[in-house]
Amino acid sequence: MCGICGVAFTSRNADAESRVRAMCAAMHHRGPDEEGFLLSEARAPGLALGMRRLSIIDLVGGHQPIWNETKDVAVVFNGELYGYRDLRERLVLCGHRFATQSDTEILVHAWEEWGEDALNELRGMFAFALLDLRERYATAPILFLARDPLGIKPLYYTQTPQGFAFASEVRGLLAAGLAPRSLSRDALTSYLLFGSVSEPVTLVEGVFSLPPGHRMLLHVPERRRVPRARQWWDPALSPAARDTRKPRDLASAAKKLRPMLEDAVKTHLIADVPVGLFLSSGLDSGAIAALAAKAQSGIQSFTLAFPGTAFDEAAAARVIAQHCRTKHTEVPLGGAAVVERMDEAIAALDQPTMDAVNTYFVSWAAREVALKVALSGLGGDELFAGYQTFADTPRVARLIRTAWFVPAVARELTKLLVAALAGSRGSPDAGRKAIAAWVSPDSLPHPYFFTRALFPPGKLEQIIEPRFRPSTIGPDGVTLEPTWIGWLQRAADEARKQEPVAGISWLEIRSYMASTLLRDTDSVSMAQSLEVRVPMLDTPLMEFVNALPDAARRRPGIQKALLVEAIRDLLPAEILGQKKRTFTLPWEEWLRGPLRKRVEASFGNPAPALKPVLRPGGVQVVWKEFLAGRTTWARPWSLFVLNEWCRRHLAA
Repeated sequence: MCGICGVAFTSRNADAESRVRAMCAAMHHRGPDEEGFLLSEARAPGLALGMRRLSIIDLVGGHQPIWNETKDVAVVFNGELYGYRDLRERLVLCGHRFATQSDTEILVHAWEEWGEDALNELRGMFAFALLDLRERYATAPILFLARDPLGIKPLYYTQTPQGFAFASEVRGLLAAGLAPRSLSRDALTSYLLFGSVSEPVTLVEGVFSLPPGHRMLLHVPERRRVPRARQWWDPALSPAARDTRKPRDLASAAKKLRPMLEDAVKTHLIADVPVGLFLSSGLDSGAIAALAAKAQSGIQSFTLAFPGTAFDEAAAARVIAQHCRTKHTEVPLGGAAVVERMDEAIAALDQPTMDAVNTYFVSWAAREVALKVALSGLGGDELFAGYQTFADTPRVARLIRTAWFVPAVARELTKLLVAALAGSRGSPDAGRKAIAAWVSPDSLPHPYFFTRALFPPGKLEQIIEPRFRPSTIGPDGVTLEPTWIGWLQRAADEARKQEPVAGISWLEIRSYMASTLLRDTDSVSMAQSLEVRVPMLDTPLMEFVNALPDAARRRPGIQKALLVEAIRDLLPAEILGQKKRTFTLPWEEWLRGPLRKRVEASFGNPAPALKPVLRPGGVQVVWKEFLAGRTTWARPWSLFVLNEWCRRHLAA
């Protein structure tokens, strides 16, 4: 696990080296073990690469950048390749000679052997930058960037007047002066809609994320235009999707799923340092614990406990730990400790998000028990239909279909009735989401996005003047910049080609999981110099489940029926049959108690970058609604995190 960065400037100069060194220094937490650079390469003037390393595999020999035998292909790499030993054997048979035992070295030889098609051979989480200096491959040196299929590892880029730059963190680009400290109004709309910034934009103007499953290639002398990100991974073209003998019922799907789960967990345990696991009361982390304990007896597990609150899952997690015979530790966390460490938690965020502070404290707990690698059950809810969105999206879809046949004036007159009906089934915010879908059914690309909305259309306008631009033109006046609404539209179009449950699963994977859960997990875990691995998102496993028909995924009355059936013999019945509990900290209590003064002080002093764009009084209305019990904690909390992040990182 590492932090990587680089620049490809328009001319040979010392500035390239200083910028890369500055980025590496800003990402020291991602790799405190060592650093590496590719500088002053005569064959690629103006290019510089850098990395910070958290040593996990081949602790002695895995230094980066890694070169091929002839010193004309080099790579800097962030992530882990889980099938690297098998891939290494194949490449040795093809005549390649390896100098290390590192998974990173696989990349240079795989590139030599298969070029861009090497991406299809990789199994793992990754973001890398590869430099190819061979004249026979192209007329000029090539810089090739790629990101794993689901976006487990991040990669950001920008185009400056001097040329192209990239880094594992937005803050790296900011620290090196490679991006203006300016707020992206488009990204702000996305953040307030969903509580995090949607791929592929960032809250910093002109900085973009290389989307999950995409790659980018630029010829090093041609650096004045932003290269285009192109998709390299498509689940519809995976071996599982093309398999004409795929399971058609739940029993046969579960039978085939079980060995894939076992293999995913086993490969994710490979490391040259201790590996442990997050353990909550849930089915996903319980499944990982049971499978990991079978593969490695006495594995360490830990739970973040909230003594004396309704959110404490320690007792149920203890049941799983005892059943699986893990070496279990409970790390208690109270409101006073959260207040004390709040600045540290906010500082860990590479981008603002309403969810990440939860994961920050879980990662802190992992380091408290001296872990360097931890397994997580992230991905289980998306693959096995664990979220409430799987039930809510069809309801919203029916509401929208009805709205299309009702005149706009009539919809406006009946919106309070619709809100009352929706609110009777859910949280105080459910009615507002229903109003948005009823009054403005075409404002978002798919009914699913209304179910995930934090400030839905209608409410959003009370905070800012939103932007829903389908396309924007880059500074060069030619390049079409990627937009978040375009990303969501593309995901919606792909979801509509699938069966209902599979379509919602895909939307979860491409939106909430990619733009919130995975980004947050990477950012805050790396702030603790902790590598988090997600076996549920192992590529072959995910492609298999994604290709299944809905009939093979679910059974009426049983939540996550496919996963339950596959691991029925591994966990106690009370864990298999329990209703899903959302892992969260007791924010409702803490915002009214120990955090209240801090939040009210923040709202009374908007960050300079936000002050010109916030509507007068809008934030205070949200806070008053929360105190009166008319909205949930997520709305004021998301505004607090946004304000504090902007205060730290953006200028007026």
